Amino acid sequence: MGAANSTYLTIIPARMEASRLPGKPMKDIAGEPMIVHVWRRAIEAGIGPVLIATDHEDIKNAIEYVGGNAVMTKADHASGSDRIFEALEIFDKDKKYNKVINLQGDLPTLEPALIKACAALLDNEAVDISTLAVEITDQEERTNPNVVKMIGSPLSTEHQRALYFTRATAPSGDGPLYHHIGIYGYKRESLEKFISLPPSYLEKREKLEQLRALEAGMRIDVAIVETLPIGVDTRQDLEKARSVLKKH
Repeated sequence: MGAANSTYLTIIPARMEASRLPGKPMKDIAGEPMIVHVWRRAIEAGIGPVLIATDHEDIKNAIEYVGGNAVMTKADHASGSDRIFEALEIFDKDKKYNKVINLQGDLPTLEPALIKACAALLDNEAVDISTLAVEITDQEERTNPNVVKMIGSPLSTEHQRALYFTRATAPSGDGPLYHHIGIYGYKRESLEKFISLPPSYLEKREKLEQLRALEAGMRIDVAIVETLPIGVDTRQDLEKARSVLKKH
């Protein structure tokens, strides 16, 4: 998946408003805004161009200052998926890119290999959407409703087909549970179909957007990875990310 002939475009949606940590994308980590760190991790993955989709000039300016690409999108999108589709249509009017990675803008410690693992699953023509999960090792996470669990059917030790996502402790019985990591890969036509669908019954009940795709019969494959990136949602998360990146 070399950059020269890649059909992959990584899009990072970044909103300035965040209820728990206002101004989150621009928070300083080791001398640079958090969104720049995420952009660098995506560039290091080497699968193709990286685009920031934002609703705030400060974020756009921060990315352009380091030589990156950013587009302004509407402020009132219902989800990151809607924001990345608008950015895709603005940036790629000629439909050059047929695979899109949706990378959250609050994962500054993300290992670039995780982006590559997510992208690789899209090489299978039968797959509509790809994502990641990691085995839960912290007992507390098993019952934490804020930790989304992926329930899948194993295709290999590092690859599953997703059957469901839930905030509940599932599946029952002996065996591992998997913590879903919110990075997604889409075939372009799958993204187009996904955002055209109304919110589904289970999506609204669990408050998990990916269930809309499963309820519509779309196939989601999951790469099982070994590391869980730090998602920055709170001041405590931010300090943890600062501590990690200060050492690099």
